[in-house]
Amino acid sequence: MTNAPLMPAAGAFGDDHVHRLPVRVYYEDTDFSGVVYHACYLHFFERGRTESLRACGIHHSELAAMEPSLAFAVRRMGIEFVRAARVDDVLIVETAFRPQQGARLMMEQRLTREGEVVAIATVQAVCIDGAGRAKRPPQWMRQKWVHYVSEGLQE
Repeated sequence: MTNAPLMPAAGAFGDDHVHRLPVRVYYEDTDFSGVVYHACYLHFFERGRTESLRACGIHHSELAAMEPSLAFAVRRMGIEFVRAARVDDVLIVETAFRPQQGARLMMEQRLTREGEVVAIATVQAVCIDGAGRAKRPPQWMRQKWVHYVSEGLQE
C-alpha cells in the first residue's frame, strides 16, 4: 500500500443508491470537430465506476496491496451512443450497482447532459487475483457492495 493519503471520493450516492459524478468534456476528449471521440466515453464510464467504488469504501490501491492482491477487470461492456457530447459540456456519470453474481460485479451506467441521455453502458466486471484468475469478492467487499445495490437507472 502507498503511504499517500487516500483522496476522498468524487461525486456521491443519492437516496436512490445511484452514484453521480460530474465530468467536463475537455478539448483532448474530442475529435477535430469538437465532438467527443467514441473511445473517450470509456474513460468517463471508468471514472464513474472508480469513484462509485471509492465512495462505498473499495479502493483500488488497497486491493492491490492485499495479500493476495485483488483487482477488477471488465469482462463485458455494452455501450449505446444516444447523442453527441461536445467540448465544454458538463456530463453526469450515473453508476448503479446491480446484485453481485459470484465473481461478477454488475453495473449500469449512464451519461447525461442537462437531463438528456448521452450514452448508456451495461458493465460486467470480475474480481481477479494477482494471477488474473476470477475470484469471488471477499466478504467485506460484498457487504459494502450490497449496501449500494439499486433498482437500476430509471428513465
